[in-house]
Amino acid sequence: MTASPVDTATIRRLPKAVLHDHLDGGLRPATLVELAAEVGHTLPTTDPDELAAWYYEAANSGDLVRYIATFEHTLAVLQSREGLLRAAEEYVLDLAEDGVVYSEVRYAPELNVNGGLTLPEVVEAVQEGLAAGMAKAAAAGTPVRVGTLLCGMRMFDRVREAADLAVAFRDAGVVGFDIAGAEDGFPPADHLAAFEHLRSESVPFTIHAGEAHGLPSIHQALQVCGAQRIGHGVRITDDIVDGKLGRLAGWVRDRRIALEMCPTSNLQTGAATSIAEHPITALRDLGFRVTLNTDNRLVSGTTMTREMSLLVEEAGWTVEDLRTVTVNAVKSAFIPFDERNALIEDVVLPGYASAL
Repeated sequence: MTASPVDTATIRRLPKAVLHDHLDGGLRPATLVELAAEVGHTLPTTDPDELAAWYYEAANSGDLVRYIATFEHTLAVLQSREGLLRAAEEYVLDLAEDGVVYSEVRYAPELNVNGGLTLPEVVEAVQEGLAAGMAKAAAAGTPVRVGTLLCGMRMFDRVREAADLAVAFRDAGVVGFDIAGAEDGFPPADHLAAFEHLRSESVPFTIHAGEAHGLPSIHQALQVCGAQRIGHGVRITDDIVDGKLGRLAGWVRDRRIALEMCPTSNLQTGAATSIAEHPITALRDLGFRVTLNTDNRLVSGTTMTREMSLLVEEAGWTVEDLRTVTVNAVKSAFIPFDERNALIEDVVLPGYASAL
């Protein structure tokens, strides 16, 4: 394999894995327009291209709270079984078109019950939509494996309910758990009972940490709550001085705790200043298990191909680097060990070899 940069067309063909991607942040603009019309919800514009541009501009505020506020419109159309089915199916098909072979999609069921669905009905609808998408993708010759992460909203009081859902559906496509929402002021330890329950039931979980809040957030997520991965985690660099790792940074690196890094999203929320200077590159060089992710494809106007291309063009990444983060992601997926190995050996590595 060459150590030289690769072009976008080649990158699109490479097998990809994404661990941090929100269902309600990845709707197709045209679908959002159609579903909004059906439920009578007013959008900033009904032109799909203009709507995509509105999302991208609104999210480029450098403010995590405003970034999250853009979800008002997508959530408005995800309150029915039909809306959830369509969004989930199209989610899978869009990933397959982008060359993704493994994904973990996350969403908070408590945000989808305003139309009368129960929490279990929300999960069932999403799983049915994902299954339909995976079947269509496989039939088209672009199979993609999708696992679900259920989220609790850290600023509300239903996190334990969401954890119970993850336990109940862990044999029906749900592979893990997360807490999402405004990070600053809502520490993960507030929901310690939910995480203790998940551990007692052997359900793995990741925690959004180290994005809008610093090292205490990451420390709590790992050392108090017991997270197996960290969502974002860019602020771990606060514990690294002149290449020397502090105790928390050393723990993250040495225990191979995956960092679910989302470069474009981090620029939008002010957690990073540029792609060229995004911590993912320095952390890669220091031996951390970094993974590359989209976070919210509609809100960030991105895809895995775009995220990879930006790192190649602006941070000097090579195809070996792209292969490494892809393997890292599959290694850290919340699916059984033998299935992870099979994906790496039978899909990812041969895919990189054949694309070049």
